[in-house]
Formats: sequence, C-alpha cells, structure tokens
Amino acid sequence: MTTRRNFLTGAAAVAGGAATLGYAGGATAATKQWESSYSGGSLNVKPLPPGKPGRDYDPVVIPNGGRVPSKIVNGVRVFHLTVSEIDHEFAPGLNAWCWGYAGRVNSSVFEAVEGERVRIYVENQLPTPTSVHWHGLFLPNGMDGVSGITQPPIPAGETYIYEWTLRQHGTFMYHSHYDTMTQEGMGLTGMFVIHPRNRKAEDRVDRDFAIMLNTYRVVPGTRRPDPNEMTDFNVLTMNGRCFPGTEPLVIKTGDRVRIRLGNLSPMDHHPIHLHGYKFKVVATDGEKIPVAGQWPETSVLVAVGQTREIEFVADAPGDWLMHCHMTHHTMNQMGHDLPNVIGTKLDTLDRQVNNLIPGYMTMGQYGMSEHGQHVAAGLPVPENSIPMVGARVQYGYTAMGGMFTIVKVRDQLSTYNEDPGWYQHPKGTVSYQASAEQLRRDGIELAVQKPAAPKMGGHNHG
Repeated sequence: MTTRRNFLTGAAAVAGGAATLGYAGGATAATKQWESSYSGGSLNVKPLPPGKPGRDYDPVVIPNGGRVPSKIVNGVRVFHLTVSEIDHEFAPGLNAWCWGYAGRVNSSVFEAVEGERVRIYVENQLPTPTSVHWHGLFLPNGMDGVSGITQPPIPAGETYIYEWTLRQHGTFMYHSHYDTMTQEGMGLTGMFVIHPRNRKAEDRVDRDFAIMLNTYRVVPGTRRPDPNEMTDFNVLTMNGRCFPGTEPLVIKTGDRVRIRLGNLSPMDHHPIHLHGYKFKVVATDGEKIPVAGQWPETSVLVAVGQTREIEFVADAPGDWLMHCHMTHHTMNQMGHDLPNVIGTKLDTLDRQVNNLIPGYMTMGQYGMSEHGQHVAAGLPVPENSIPMVGARVQYGYTAMGGMFTIVKVRDQLSTYNEDPGWYQHPKGTVSYQASAEQLRRDGIELAVQKPAAPKMGGHNHG
C-alpha cells in the first residue's frame, strides 16, 4: 500500500540521490544548480591592463566621501591606504575622535576594474596593531586579512602589502579584522567597487552612488564612540554622516540611477526606503541578479555584512527622501530613558517651574519635534551633541535626522556638484490647509474644534 509516509520517504530518497549525483557531476537536472566555482576559480589568471575612467568605467559618486588614492605602476593599480585617528564630524555640532581609512570615516572607496592586478599598501598610523579584511572578494587565503589566522597583525607604525588579481565585479566592502568589535566600532569600514570588464549597455548608468551604512554610540558631551555598545546606537550614518550633515543625491530628470548600499553596522539591519519611486534590486553581495529575477521594491533591507544595488529611472522631479525606515534610526542621539509625557497636561507644572526657571517647558508633551525646534532656536544642550535635532527646511522644520538624506531630481541642472536648493513645486501641487468653503462643498464635518497651537515657551526644558 502506498501511504503518505512511504511517498514522502521515497521522494526524499530520489531528491537526495539527484542532489548527490548533481554534486558528483552526474547528468541529472540537479547538476544545473551547481556552478564550476564558488571562489572565483583558479588563482593562475593573467592580469589584464588597468581600466581607464570614462573609457572603461564611470567613477562612482561618493556623497561626503572620496576614493582611496591610486596610481598605475608597471601595469599594476597601486593603492596607499592609511589607517589613522581622525577628528570626525558626524554633523554640524557633533564631532568625535574616530579611526578611519584614508582620512575619512566609512566613506573611503576603493575603485578598480575586473581583471586588474591590485597592490595595496596599508600604513598603520594607529597606536595599536590592525589588519584589513577584503569582505566578499576572491583572493589567495594569505591575503584575506584575518589577523593571527591568515597573517600577522600589522604593528603600529608599520606598512604591509596586499596584492592579488581581481576576478569578479560588483559592490564589496573592507574592514578591520583585528580586535574587530573595537576597530569597526571606531570607524574602520569602507566600500570596494569593482567595475565589469568590457561593460555592456545594461552596465551603464548616469549616476552611480556608493553609500555605506553604519551606527555608533556617542554619549552627549563626550568625544569618543563607544564600541562596547550592543543595542542603544544613537548616531545613525550614511558614509559616516547623519542628517543634517548628509549631502543630497543630485540627479537630472531622466537619469538612470544606481545606488550601491553596504552595511557594516555593529548590530542593526537597515530597511532603506526611497520616496516617490519604485526601484529594482539588481545585485546582492557583488552578484548580479539576472533581469528575470530582479524584483521591484520601495524599501530594500540591507543586513549587517551585506551589500545591495538598486536601480531606477529618475523620471519624477522633486525632493525625495531616502532613509532607514526604522523610526529611531532617523533621530539623532535620541534619549530612550525619558518618561513618556505625550498628551499629559503639564501647564500647571510648567507655571510652577517658571517661577524658578523663566521660560521653562517640559520636553516631550507634544512629541519630540518641539524639542528639536527649541534646539534650532538656541536651546542649550550638552557640549558636542545634537540630541533629537533635525534641520530648518523649505516649509519650516523637520525632526528627522540620523540615517537620512534627500534625493534631489531636477529637470534642469548646470552641474551635479552643487546642491540645487529646494524644489520649486508647480502651482497647485503642494498640500495646503482646507478652507471652510471646501469643507462645506464636500460635506466634511469636523469631529473636533481646531486645537490651539501649543505655546513653545522659552529655551529651558526638562
């Protein structure tokens, strides 16, 4: 008798046999899922001539960042990567002593072409040893950069060489692999972009952005990130900057756009959301997705240790937000231990405290936005901090900060290298206050009377 158990057992045996045959090279349908190599194949490959920008590739755009300097020496692309302490500005009003590559935090990008021979000099200017791991790249084991396992650590004051031939293309990353928690937590991460050899028409875009996502814990009033933090990260960055310190992505209407996203945050994944558009996820961890397998999204989840590439055509002009959709990741140095007083009537308390502190207003009774507006107006805060601070924008104030930037798409641009300012909306295309006549016309009956606007008070807070 054929029972369900017998059928499933038999099916499992057949599947197991097919998989075994497939792995062993048997001529079954299962063999088609296996590729000839998962590590780039033979190391014995002849390097190809270095690529030239404009001819073989178009350089990526790195908001708030730059490229690791390189030159061609006897057909080899030679990089010089410094590792040093940096007085880094996350946003105006917040600086910290971080560790960085090539004079920057999270925003120094290697750029090369598939098939090139690369030679990387790593100069350790830190007071402690380090090493560099080339995350996701095919290379000889001894070049993998894992201190103590594949190489000795690079001592303070010494310079080591990494050298190999690039056998892949895509978006990759690099980071310290010595005392990893501390050194990555201090800022030692970056992106490695390899352009395809003999690029095809579908490889070309008009704007190609590289953005590294990262998070830090900087206690207000201090000047060092805390790499021991596990959960309470309060500085959320794109290329080492948080809004309002992030540069906008400037694009011309009709441009084909690629955004390369990498995430080397210590603990947090980031669903990056783009307003006004859908996009296609076209590559993951340096692997191009066939066109038939690409899918549309408006938010792409970039997990820790992953890269994603998204592409879209910028056919809608405007100022479109791009940000992590975890709400606490769009708030600068948010305090999580505050009492929740939203909706609480605190007028009596405020009047009593005003007898001692003129201008006092309890923070949070109308949410966090009013606090940020107070800070923008001159409210004293701890030295070297931007707690829950947003920015003045076209229509007043935005409370958003952190892992947040603006994609600025314009019909007319004289240059990509300047912020074009705020978008001037065509007449009749901006949301506005409804009039009494419009409410009557459409039969809208308001449930409650319009509340009085909250009094913002002075510049003291609780």
